[in-house]
Amino acid sequence: MQKASIMPDSIEQAAKLLAHAKTVVALTGAGISVESGIPPFRGKGGLWEKIDPMTVAHIDALENNPERVWNVLIKDMKIKLDNAKPNPGHTGLFELERLGILNTVITQNVDGLHQRAGNRDVIEFHGTFARQRCMDCDKCMDTSQVDLSTIPPVCTCGGILRPDAVFFGEMIPHEALINAQRAAAACDIMLVVGTSAMVQPAATIPFIARDNNAVVIEINPEPTPLTSRISTLLLMGGAGTMIPRLVQQIRNQLETT
Repeated sequence: MQKASIMPDSIEQAAKLLAHAKTVVALTGAGISVESGIPPFRGKGGLWEKIDPMTVAHIDALENNPERVWNVLIKDMKIKLDNAKPNPGHTGLFELERLGILNTVITQNVDGLHQRAGNRDVIEFHGTFARQRCMDCDKCMDTSQVDLSTIPPVCTCGGILRPDAVFFGEMIPHEALINAQRAAAACDIMLVVGTSAMVQPAATIPFIARDNNAVVIEINPEPTPLTSRISTLLLMGGAGTMIPRLVQQIRNQLETT
């Protein structure tokens, strides 16, 4: 299997492939949102280094002590989301969509920044913290509209609000899983951005793409387990730097064809 390239001309190679692709899907992870001030959950500097996820991010913890979960986890995340803005990595993916190149974004992130950047076809694999759902009536509201004067905040029906995201102990939404698998199987290029794709079942998505003969292009600060196994190219660097450079190279390609 071809080993990923980390040569300086990788961006030009990637741009040529993308400029002539029929269907492109991006799989994004925490790395694309770090530059927007959203901390990762896993890895070095991640939230789970400071907090045991089983005590605040398991569905049992939420149901048994929602006040603690809101105070320890959700309230701080709401504040970060209220202040976060899409960075050049997010806006660059929207530019790829606007150019008619990027079809779908599959994201493991729960921050809603892809939609705020402008992307229209976004599959939120793990749901979203940008929207709250009532634990009683299932009514939803934007997290930005939640009043923190009472913890946990409640719906107009009196039920407790919770993020419309997947907690430990819950299943990936069936529709998101099926749609992500279908998108991966149908693309001819998959961009893997800011994730090593080691968390299951999201980790299967790049392999589905490769098994269906797609080219896998990674954009990550360092090599990942995908690099030596299925990736064709590695654009080594942060998403906020590499994606705008890639977009410019694609524009150059389109202008010369």
